[in-house]
Amino acid sequence: MKNMLTIISNALCRITGKNVAAQTVSEGARVVVSRSYADFTPQATFDIKKCEVHRLEEGPAGKAELTREQGLQYYRTMQTIRRMELRADQLYKQKIIRGFCHLYDGQEACAVGIESAINPSDHLITAYRSHGYTYTRGVSVKEILAELTGRKGGVAKGKGGSMHMYAPHFYGGNGIVGAQIPLGAGIALACQYQGNNQVCVTLYGDGAANQGQLFESFNMAALWKLPCIFICENNRYGMGTSVERASASTDYYMRGDFIPGIRVDGMDVLCVREATKFAADHCRAGKGPIVMELQTYRYHGHSMSDPGVSYRTREEIQEVRSKSDPISLLKERMLSSNMASAEEFKVIDVEIRKEVEEAAQFATSDPEPPLEELCNHIFYNEAPIEVRGTNPWSKLKSVS
Repeated sequence: MKNMLTIISNALCRITGKNVAAQTVSEGARVVVSRSYADFTPQATFDIKKCEVHRLEEGPAGKAELTREQGLQYYRTMQTIRRMELRADQLYKQKIIRGFCHLYDGQEACAVGIESAINPSDHLITAYRSHGYTYTRGVSVKEILAELTGRKGGVAKGKGGSMHMYAPHFYGGNGIVGAQIPLGAGIALACQYQGNNQVCVTLYGDGAANQGQLFESFNMAALWKLPCIFICENNRYGMGTSVERASASTDYYMRGDFIPGIRVDGMDVLCVREATKFAADHCRAGKGPIVMELQTYRYHGHSMSDPGVSYRTREEIQEVRSKSDPISLLKERMLSSNMASAEEFKVIDVEIRKEVEEAAQFATSDPEPPLEELCNHIFYNEAPIEVRGTNPWSKLKSVS
């Protein structure tokens, strides 16, 4: 009976545009109390942590406006990424997902904040911890999980796996540490050459921040004033090495030297959004590149082969979860400002769990790609060619 009332309550919420909650008055009797969406605060302004700046007279504003619709959308997107990554964890432990798998839970505010501040026509390239960005760039949970399990319905037809997923204006997913950084500078050069007023968001981790190719890319981008936002997602550990043990200077936002930089609270989606807007405006104004450092945290280990507790304590992880979790922070802001109800968040959570579970079912039942498709798409828009296999008499076809 209780479950049926919950279903009816949720249905009424969708049909009437009201938030409906059932409360027990006495044994065997119930009364339904409804709150119209008009009862909620449609928009609020929040104080956000001020960014530290390098070679800038001023940085992003210390306040951010949030509408109710934006808040609910940010919550849904971050929670979807979180549930998707937790389901991927389960599939990996069941040995359904194999190989490399780097999970993004804890860092959701980075992907959602960046995406909310740029246009779909802008460009984005990242490293191997790419599932969150694949989702924010428009790929479904079903296609992402199917790619992780190597199935035909995956976003890269089951041939890319965790580190190699792509979408329009999204260039992966790159497995070599730091290799995506000069590619991002090249995409920004294309934007400048075409004069389309677009920017390229080029992401890398603190572990890649000491790569020589990063500084070569910085130099070229600064010389040519490329519209490139270089973003270091500093989650405090490069594999199992803390930033303090790996870098003589952990001020990653200042590493561009002659390039302006900003350090941002990467656990607050509003901070990330406002900083990315500021950076994108900087690039579109023809001022050249800018460096952002997002101070964030990953809950899982570096990859699924890393338990993540040999170089940090469980207490440290729990403290971040309890004090700085990006999803909880947004939810508490909205509840305390009367922008949403706890019941609404519960409904969203149920919907997300259902979506992720259905995607997982697809990812475990969809067939693997057949052998004859192994070599397809080596070239773009070319005539079919023969590809030699592992021995001289094994011949395969490649179709564009």
